[in-house]
This record gives sequence, structure tokens and C-alpha cells, in this order.
Amino acid sequence: MRKISIINYKGGTGKTCTVVNLAHGLALMGKKVLIIDTDPQGSAGHHLGISYKFSLYDLLINNISPTDCIINARENLDIICSNEHVYPAELKLSSNKDRESVLSKKINSLNGYDYILLDCAPSMNLLNQNALLYSQEILLPVSMEYLALLGVKQLLKNIKILNKIFTKKLNISKVIPTFFDIRNKKSKDIIESLRRVFPDYLSTPIRNSVKLSEAPGFKRTIFEYDPNSYGAEDYIKLVKEVHNDA
Repeated sequence: MRKISIINYKGGTGKTCTVVNLAHGLALMGKKVLIIDTDPQGSAGHHLGISYKFSLYDLLINNISPTDCIINARENLDIICSNEHVYPAELKLSSNKDRESVLSKKINSLNGYDYILLDCAPSMNLLNQNALLYSQEILLPVSMEYLALLGVKQLLKNIKILNKIFTKKLNISKVIPTFFDIRNKKSKDIIESLRRVFPDYLSTPIRNSVKLSEAPGFKRTIFEYDPNSYGAEDYIKLVKEVHNDA
């Protein structure tokens, strides 16, 4: 079972779009996938059109079992949803002695999945620390904005700190360029910067796509909304690259 956090400290990098479409793409390949949304915005559940009774808050604070919090979203694809209550959950967890490993302890019993994907908020917070300590690897979406590179630098520093303090070997397995436009000089410049820093980890770029931005409004993944679009083409390439890393 691969445990993967999808994170960038800069917002607007296509993080949730990547989580949802990667998860569904893997599910369409016959892999069993669980999304855990740790972002208080709860965008992953909204994207998939999910209604739920228990959220990540209930798992962390109210001792509801993981299986009771899991909702089936699509064939082979489950999700534990998040909402605005997750933010006060962080405040309650902050006084816990093992506050960085609460999530791991709550979900370590989960099995039967090929992939668990954690959708992380764009911030340096306690839940992100929990997600990173539970994970074995990181996928890093980077939009074609210079400030997104700053989020990358901050994340790399934090990974080093977490690995040192908790004796982990957490690494970035894929850097995913998002909102890529080959006609745009800025896109080309940022891709080159990423290629210099991550020559062995750079994935297929996800091109700027109107269809990708429209799909969440219809509660669909790109494979459901427009399977012939550039977005679907790029994400199926990413799905295969991630799967082949196993």
C-alpha cells in the first residue's frame, strides 16, 4: 500500500484537482484508492459530489472509526471528507503529547487499499505534519507561478526537519507542473527551473485546461466530464507514471 501526500504550501497549484483525477485514474485501472482530505476547505468531497455523515473531524476528535468515516465515491474509490471543523480540531490536538502522529494512530488499521492519497492544505500546520509523518512519499504540484517555487523551497526545508526529528525517509517522488502553457515564456522558465532542481522527478506537465476548471462544477472528474480533453490526456499520463513508480 502506497501512502502519498499531495502538498504545496502555495495555494492555487491544482492540488485537489490532481488528487481527485489521479485517484479516479488509478481507480479506473482497477486499483483500490482512498482519498483522505485534510484540508478544512473540503474541496475533494465537493469535487466528487459526496454527502457524508462523519468527517475527518469525527475521526480525530470524536473517536469515530475510520470505516464509519469512509464513503464510497466511485468504483474502487473511497474518501474520508473534510470540512471547516477540521481547523478547530487542530487546536484541540495541539495539546496532545503525540500530536504529530494522531492521524497515523487513527488510520494505521486501514488495509485493502493500493493507494491512500492525502489532500493537504496549502499551509504549514499540524495536520500537514500528521499527513507527512503518515506518508511514505510526496507528490508536489507546482503551478507556473514564481511564488509556487517559494512554496517548494519551504516544503523541502520542512521535509528535512521532519526526517531528522522523526527519523523518517520521506521523499518527493514526483514534481507535477500544473497550469502549463507552452506559449507562455514564464511556463518555460519555471519548467526549466524545476528540471534543474528535480531532474529525475519531473512528471508530464498538466496543461492549462478549461475543461479541468469546469469539471468540479459538475461534480465530475475529468475522465467523466471530458475524457477526450487535454486534461484527461495529461492526467492519464500522470496516472501511469505514478503507478510505474511502484
